[in-house]
Amino acid sequence: MPTLTVTRRVHFNAAHRLHNPKLSDADNRRVFGPCNNPNYHGHNYELDVSVEGEVDPTTGYVADLGEVKRIVEELVLSRFDHKNLNLDVSEFRERNPTTENLVVAIWEILEGRLPGRLTRLILWETPRNYVTYEGR
Repeated sequence: MPTLTVTRRVHFNAAHRLHNPKLSDADNRRVFGPCNNPNYHGHNYELDVSVEGEVDPTTGYVADLGEVKRIVEELVLSRFDHKNLNLDVSEFRERNPTTENLVVAIWEILEGRLPGRLTRLILWETPRNYVTYEGR
């Protein structure tokens, strides 16, 4: 049986401020620009969750994407959707909530908890900016 990859896209909204307390305020403004706004700013994130496996001969599925959606909603969206990543999310108490760090945090939450094997996450910060992560 061939190994295939299937993907489910989900959506969430979150606010954040990119800021490194080890840098001066001037350096933070220079490095992060408007993303360093002290009053935060938000994004409409799109997350592509890809899992791989063999096609089940009974269902014809690699993974039930409804089940993937349910798990992602329960573990990720409930944690990040309509939240301030800096203030409301424990993963970012010590970590700058960049899209790069956010996609790694999501991987850490989902790894081993989905049907099939998690192979790739793509986190779209804007329609033009995204980060791809395929694990360690």
